[in-house]
Formats: sequence, structure tokens, C-alpha cells
Amino acid sequence: MGKVVDPRHIAVDLLGDVLDEHRLLSEALPKRLAKVAPEDRARTQRLTLLALRNMDRADRMLGPHLKKRPSARVLNILRLGVAEICTGGAAHGIVNSLVALTRANRQTERQSGLVNAILRKVTEETAKWDGLPIPRLPKWLRKPLIADYGKARVEAMEAVQVLAPPLDLTAKGDAEELAKRLGGTLLPTGSVRLQDAGQVTGLAGYDAGDWWVQDASAALPAKVLTPVSGARVLDMCAAPGGKTMQLAAMGANVTALDVSEVRMKRVAENLSRTGLKAELVVGDALEFDEPQFDSILLDAPCTATGTIRRHPDLPHTKDGSDFPGLFELQEYMIDRAIGLLKPGGRLVFCTCSLLIDEGEEQVRDALGRHANVQLDLDALRLPGVDGSWIGPEGLRIFPHFNADLGGMDGFFITAFRKT
Repeated sequence: MGKVVDPRHIAVDLLGDVLDEHRLLSEALPKRLAKVAPEDRARTQRLTLLALRNMDRADRMLGPHLKKRPSARVLNILRLGVAEICTGGAAHGIVNSLVALTRANRQTERQSGLVNAILRKVTEETAKWDGLPIPRLPKWLRKPLIADYGKARVEAMEAVQVLAPPLDLTAKGDAEELAKRLGGTLLPTGSVRLQDAGQVTGLAGYDAGDWWVQDASAALPAKVLTPVSGARVLDMCAAPGGKTMQLAAMGANVTALDVSEVRMKRVAENLSRTGLKAELVVGDALEFDEPQFDSILLDAPCTATGTIRRHPDLPHTKDGSDFPGLFELQEYMIDRAIGLLKPGGRLVFCTCSLLIDEGEEQVRDALGRHANVQLDLDALRLPGVDGSWIGPEGLRIFPHFNADLGGMDGFFITAFRKT
């Protein structure tokens, strides 16, 4: 193996990718993490996410100590240091590590004294941290959400999104037994939640394929679909495969469709690990044409605004300008799914979005376009789902739901029945 790279070094590189280059972490991570020892990769990601979640607070702590804005890389070094120190990290080691990191780069070495001085001052001011405002969503997203849901609900979401979320697992078999084995919590909706999971691949049952990682909200659409054993089911946007595995574990005859060959390889790997089977098809859902299916699950491409608690890079890489194209694509995909569905069959449509344009509005528009479909809201009444979460168009989940247990990803889920 080559030179060992400090996880903080790669975390600062990743902050630059997101904040300065406006790249999603999912795009930047593979190349960056290849430079880090396997045992340090989880820590590298954790440090990066910590800094992104707390960037606004870090900037407020840094403000009084900066006469002028430093270079982008130095600012990111300082942000990482402040976030670590103010959330309980060992200050001495953090300061020494980041000063050394600053000195190691020709473009930043002259500012190592600045980094050292500021981080040592911040070390003496950590009591201020908890009194700082909770970081807000960006204006382009916050404004429409307040208009739709009110300020109090948006602030409740923001309070959850600043916290590192727990790890949710879906059990292939007995969820209660899995929770006991891993020392986790069985959520009311049936997912197993771990608060301090560590390295995922090191958890008991990973190699045996006893479970897979899947947010509690993301596990609900397949439960809404509830296919009968042997039913022919289409998972229309299948990657990375959580819902495909759920449907296969229920006994369905699953066709998993996705446009990305790379992402479909992950589906194949996950199916192999868990010993579950599905037919995998790489292709465009809008061009896919097979005999009609008994049931279809459409987890449509969307803005992913409901997943910011797990992906705090999103507010820094999007500005809403490309959203109308996604809304239009969702319409086309709903229409295609209805065409591929047998009469009497159920279509579950969902998005990991907080925007009504990707939920309630899509439902109202689809009902207006298709006289041969109707809503099947009774299918949404699942264990652990509060009845107040279900509106006239479907199930709306907010990140602050079950906040005392660690929250949930924002989701919209509904069920259509083809008449």
C-alpha cells in the first residue's frame, strides 16, 4: 500500500469538491476514498458530513477571528476544525493535525500560523456553540417549504437535519431477532435502527446477507405494494436495490429496471449477498415495453430534498434550477407505469422529496390524465404509520417524524389502483 493519508486531509478535499466545485459527495467519494486506508473510510465520511451539517455554525464561530476571508481551502480546514472541536473532539490533536495539513500544501503553508491561532482561540470558546442558531435550509428551498407547510414545521425539520442520523436496516427475516442480535431498536414501522453502527461491513449478518441498509421511510413503499407470492412485479427505478430485495423477500417475481449499468451492478451485488433473486434489466423506463405486470413500484428520480439529513451536501450542490425537468420526467414515468400495469393492479409511486410538486401535485395531475386509475389510500395504513400522516393524495413523511427516535427521511408515497 502507498503512503497513508490522514482522513482529515481527504475530508478537506471533499469539502472543496462540494462547496467550491459544487459536486455531489456520491460523485466525489469513490476517487477520494481510494486514497484512504479501508479502516479509515467511514471516519473520513463522518468528518466530511460533520463539517457540512455544521458549516453555518462554524462560520459564525470563525467570523470574529477573520479580518478577511481566507482562501477556500484554508476556510474549509478551519470549518472542519471548528466542527470537530465544538462537538467534543480532542482539541489538541485536531489543531496539530490541521496545522500540519496546512503546512503540507504550498498554496496554504503561509497560513498555518493563522489556522493555529484561530483554532486555539475557538478551543476556549466552545461554550458558545450550543447557543448558536440551528443551520437553516437554503433560501431557494426554505421559502417554498414555509409557503407549503409553515415556519414551525420547517424549523422542526432543520432541527433534525443538523444531527447525524442513525443507521437503519431492513431484515431479510425476523426484524425483532435482528434488533436483539445487533443491540438495535425495532422501530414501529419494522426497520432496525442502530445509533452507533461503526463500519457497516463489520456488523454481524452482513456477509451472510441477513439485512441491508435502508432508511425507515424508504422501506415503506414496498410494504405498501404488498405483492402476493409469485406475483409479477416491476421495480421501475431499482438501484441501489433495497426495494427489489424487499419485494423478492416477500416472494414476488421481480423485474428490476434501471437506466444505470453501474448502479445496477450494485443491485446484482446486493442480491448475491442476500441470496435473493430478481431479473435485472438495464434500460430506459420510458422505452421499456413488456407484458403488463401485476404490481409496479415507481421510486421516481427526484430532487432528493427529503434526504438532506443523510446528504447535507445537497443544499450546496443544487439551486432548484433543474427541478422542473424532474417534475416533467415524473409525469412521463407515471404515465408509462400505468400503461405497464394490469387492470386491477396496484402502482405505488414515491419520491424522497419534500416538495408537493413531486408528491401531491403529481397525484392530482395523474388522476386528471387517467380516468382508469383511482387512489388506494387504505394500502398506506401500515404498522407504525400515524393516520395523521396520510392526506387526500397520499402519505407525507417529514424528517422530524419520530424525532425522539432519530427522525426519518422525507418521503411522499401513494398507491393507485388500475380499474
